[in-house]
Amino acid sequence: MPVRRSAVVAEEGSSDALLIRRTMTEIGPDADRATSYFYALLFVRHPELRSLFPAAMDTQRDRLLKALLTAAEHLDNAPVLVDYLRNLGRGHRKYGTRAEHYPAVGECLIGALSKYAATVWNPETEAAWVRAYRTMSQVMIDAAAADELRAPAWWQAQIVTHDLRTPDVAILTVRPDQPYPFLAGQYTSVETPWWPRVWRHYSFASAPRSDGLLTFHVKAVPAGWVSKALVHRARPGDVIRLGPPAGSMTVDHTTDSGLLCLGGGTGIAPIKALVEDVAGRGERRLVEVFYGARTDHDLYDIDTMLRLQQSHPWLSVRPVIDQRTHLRFPDAIRAHGPWAEYDAYLSGPPGMIRSGIDTLRDIGIPAGRIRHDAVEERLVGAG
Repeated sequence: MPVRRSAVVAEEGSSDALLIRRTMTEIGPDADRATSYFYALLFVRHPELRSLFPAAMDTQRDRLLKALLTAAEHLDNAPVLVDYLRNLGRGHRKYGTRAEHYPAVGECLIGALSKYAATVWNPETEAAWVRAYRTMSQVMIDAAAADELRAPAWWQAQIVTHDLRTPDVAILTVRPDQPYPFLAGQYTSVETPWWPRVWRHYSFASAPRSDGLLTFHVKAVPAGWVSKALVHRARPGDVIRLGPPAGSMTVDHTTDSGLLCLGGGTGIAPIKALVEDVAGRGERRLVEVFYGARTDHDLYDIDTMLRLQQSHPWLSVRPVIDQRTHLRFPDAIRAHGPWAEYDAYLSGPPGMIRSGIDTLRDIGIPAGRIRHDAVEERLVGAG
């Protein structure tokens, strides 16, 4: 039976919410050890679940902690929390997670919390966590079941082209084995054949195409197993896996507001998709793109963006190069505008997202009109 939204969270300031937040605060200094202990319990008590996880658990440990922190933070905000949990439930399908796995996870979660929050742990706290976990896991289970009726757990996608734009940035075009519905501005998770069960998020670099092909911009980063494999090892003909699409950095086509787009590094990929989305609908909304990079060399896709500008008079593309202007990328926005009536979109490194949000708010853009999907901050990141 579907879980009602109102049942997912306790009322603001409720005893359950307070107890759960107190637990997370207490665990804070020992978060890494608590998370490691959780997985040790899980794999000892339920060894059959080990195959659902990657061989190296560093990133997975971080994701569990972020998921718990996010749930605790939004415990009093039903719409946000339910959307977050539904995305997690859909995303868990690609790992092979089934409904019967959730009780085992809950049992070991309670075990880890009781050990590392011992000074605040009591029967009331345990009961609060049991209630919260049971309800939240049901939201994820229901979302996965509903998603199973309309979409596969993952898509196989063959690499069609592999264009190495710089020594560490590649543009990949892939062909899914079946139709892949998504919206411009969204992202997906990608698994390579070289690192099974290790998934990383990448934004779509184009709006949906009539030929069904998908494009991604990938930058190889230090210790980035998936990114390095996609940039330096992948070749046309290789097959990767794609998870379901996610993300809310999409264009609201019910308004005619201008779009102010900030893309840093490979963050220009979803910005390009948004421009194509507007163009494909025949709209003539003003679109202002600021393309940030540290050097000229990092503007690997500037020619594509300038060609789009030549084709569409409503589009303006402004490169912002740190080493040339000695100006922080978001601050360059202040030299233009006004922007108060624009919808803002940000995509790039987490630091750029954070400073960009502050700048946009300072110049009068309401928080509700600022959209971004930074991996470290997005509510679906833990999936």
